[in-house]
Amino acid sequence: MTSLHADEAFLGHYQLSHDPFAPRVPGFKFFPAQRKPVLGQLHHLARYSQLLLVVTGPLGSGKTLLRQALVASTNKQSVQSVVVSARGAGDAAGVLRQVAQALDVANAEPNAILKQVVQLGLTGQEVYLLVDDAEQLDESALEALLALAAGTPEGRPHVFLFGESSLIADLEQISGEQELFHVIELQPYEEEETREYLAQRLEGAGAGIELFTANQISDIHESSDGWPGNINQVARDAMIEAMIASRSAVKRPKMGFTMPKKHVLAISAVVVVAVAAAWLIPGRSKAPTTAGAPTEQAQLPLGKPTPNVEFANSGQPTNLPMVGQPVMRGPLAEEAGGISEGDDGVPVEGSSATPPTVTTTAPPAGVPAGKPAPAPAATPTPAPTVATAKPAPVTKPVTPAPAAKPAPTTAAKPAEKPATVAKAGAAGSGWYASQPTGNFVVQILGTSSEANAQAFVKEQGGEYRYFKKVLNGKPLYVITYGNFTSRAAADSAIKTLPAKVQAGKPWPRTVASVQQELATAR
Repeated sequence: MTSLHADEAFLGHYQLSHDPFAPRVPGFKFFPAQRKPVLGQLHHLARYSQLLLVVTGPLGSGKTLLRQALVASTNKQSVQSVVVSARGAGDAAGVLRQVAQALDVANAEPNAILKQVVQLGLTGQEVYLLVDDAEQLDESALEALLALAAGTPEGRPHVFLFGESSLIADLEQISGEQELFHVIELQPYEEEETREYLAQRLEGAGAGIELFTANQISDIHESSDGWPGNINQVARDAMIEAMIASRSAVKRPKMGFTMPKKHVLAISAVVVVAVAAAWLIPGRSKAPTTAGAPTEQAQLPLGKPTPNVEFANSGQPTNLPMVGQPVMRGPLAEEAGGISEGDDGVPVEGSSATPPTVTTTAPPAGVPAGKPAPAPAATPTPAPTVATAKPAPVTKPVTPAPAAKPAPTTAAKPAEKPATVAKAGAAGSGWYASQPTGNFVVQILGTSSEANAQAFVKEQGGEYRYFKKVLNGKPLYVITYGNFTSRAAADSAIKTLPAKVQAGKPWPRTVASVQQELATAR
């Protein structure tokens, strides 16, 4: 399934107007209690501080959302905001070129830009210069931005850098002993803030927080460490897992109510033939026999004997067709072409994979083994073909024909059971239980079919494993990759995965959370 079709299925299943956990949702503004003071602090420092301002946090901590709020909360008449991205243009030339273009400056040099800032200040406008992905800035770009932040006695822009914590070490190396910048570190959400964040995301897409239980919200908060970007990924994966589990339950009805079509046809054919035989050949309590010869009877697979058949013209020999060979007709012969299996891979009762019952009758007294026994001559009506009893050999009037060596009856050989793939669920569970709770694994995907999970792990090999959990009362098999001592190592490993695996948006999670799900599954 392509990502486009997957998104359509996801939105349709939950009746959402858009993906509530997309990285960029127009109009989304969420500020927990701890973020509002940060926003006010940025405005205060921009007005009264001469330092370059740095906002740091890990990937997905909400830096971009805070930058958007800072721009939106400024007075547009008195502040001109210039937003620059360091992604793909992290050197001084690339950054200054973006700033000069936004301020309509021909020469992309710090002095020319500062002159334009001073001119705007004379008209009552301040300049906010905001840089996203600032951890990608090189030394030359940082030096140029520090020079702009210092400004001139006539004026200066207010420079804000939004980036990961690695940015601080680079700034300290350039600044030396001078105090040239101020750092504000973002903090993760509390669990209640995570719940409010999920509620606002879902309400914007036309749903409600009732899609998640209290336990699921706790799990999402723990797995994401309270960072909004991780909350988006974990919550979306949880909804997709629930969607897959519910659809699998619909597509797999209980065996007690349905049966494969070919099995129904085969059983119907047996019933029709048996009824026709019973109607055409009425049974009698006792059939006439030749001198002391017992009557042979064939049995149906259910173990019930068929009615005895009275043969006309018993004094005349008749050649019976296919002596010593079982006869198969109609749907049963067609069914013999392959093993019929139910949804769980086990041969279904009445299918060609279930060996028929064979009844072998001892020869009459006085007739040595291997010699043909006399049989009444007749042209019998064909009996139901499910019987595989050997018909009595026929003798000629003068010289008895030697008995043909019976061909091996393949129908009596029990059908071989399909090979069972060794289940790795128990072994996988044991592996997860033996790992340190502080380690991380990368969750790849979840599936309701253990066979699919085994096939995926077998195809990828290496460090891929899976474990069984219970989601909404249904089993779900979750595939993971690797074993890492830190989240950063797991994030780095995700970037090295094959493209088709990365398309499923894998994410790191703690071993402790896996162990908790395994304990719940027991």
